[in-house]
Amino acid sequence: MSSSSVNPGMPNELGPQLRAWRGTRGKSQLDLSLDTGISQRQISFIESGRSTPGRYNLLRLADALEVPFRERNTLLLAAGYAPIYSEGSFDDLEMQGVANALRRMLRQHEPFPAVVMDRYWNVMMTNDATPRFFSHFIDMAERPAPRNLLHLMFDPAGMRPFIPDWDQTAKSLLGRVLREAVGRAIDARTKDLIDRLLAYPDVNVEWKISVTAENTPVIPLSFMKDGHLLRFFSLVTTVGTAQMITTQELRVECMFPLDEATEIHYAELMSAAQ
Repeated sequence: MSSSSVNPGMPNELGPQLRAWRGTRGKSQLDLSLDTGISQRQISFIESGRSTPGRYNLLRLADALEVPFRERNTLLLAAGYAPIYSEGSFDDLEMQGVANALRRMLRQHEPFPAVVMDRYWNVMMTNDATPRFFSHFIDMAERPAPRNLLHLMFDPAGMRPFIPDWDQTAKSLLGRVLREAVGRAIDARTKDLIDRLLAYPDVNVEWKISVTAENTPVIPLSFMKDGHLLRFFSLVTTVGTAQMITTQELRVECMFPLDEATEIHYAELMSAAQ
C-alpha cells in the first residue's frame, strides 16, 4: 500500500485522537515534546486542529505514545495520509514464515494444549492436544468458528460448569483482557467483547475492575473432571519484532500443569482419548 498518497477526508479528527492517546498514556504535552523533540507549541497546534504534522513527525508521536499499528493507520487517515501498516492472513506469502513458526511452536508443546489467538481472543490455530482435551468436557464441534477462548470459559453451555472456582477465574480473565490488550488500549471491539462477557448470567459488572491479590506466583485455570481437579497456568508469547498489524496482534497461549497430580491425571485423560 503506497504511503505517499493522501486522503483529504478526515484532518479535523487528528487532534482529538492524539489528545486521547496522550491521556491514555498519562503524558502531558511537555512530556510528549521531550520524548519526541517536537515542540510543545507544535503539539498544541496539532491537538487544536491548527496544524497538521508531516507523516514522519506523526509517526514519531505515535511511537512515543506506543500506539498499536491498527490505530496508527487511523491516525494517518485522520491526518490525510494513506495507511502504511498492512493486515495480512496466514495464506499470504509474507506470512508463511510466521505461520510455519507458529505451527512448530504448537507441535512442540504437545501433549499439552496450545492456541494461537488474535487480539480479540479468537482462536486461529491450535495443536492436536487442544480439541482433544476440551472435548472431554463439551462437544467442541458444536462451537461456531472462529472459537473465542473467553466465550468458551464464560458460556454456561461451554467450560464454565467445569471450572470449580469460576468467579475467581472470571475476574482474572477480565483482568487479563485489560492487561494484555494490544498497546494496553481498549478499542471499540475489545470493549464490545467485555460487554458481551458481562452479559452472561451471574456475571458481576464489578469484576472488570477487580484487583486480584493472591500469595501465588500465578493464577491457575482449574477444571474438574470425574472428581479430579486439573490445575493449569499459561505462558503467553507475542511477536517481538512485528511489522504488520496481524503479527503485532498475535498471541500464543500455552497451558502447563501446575502440579504433579494434574500432570498424572491429564496424561490418563489424553491416553484414553487416543
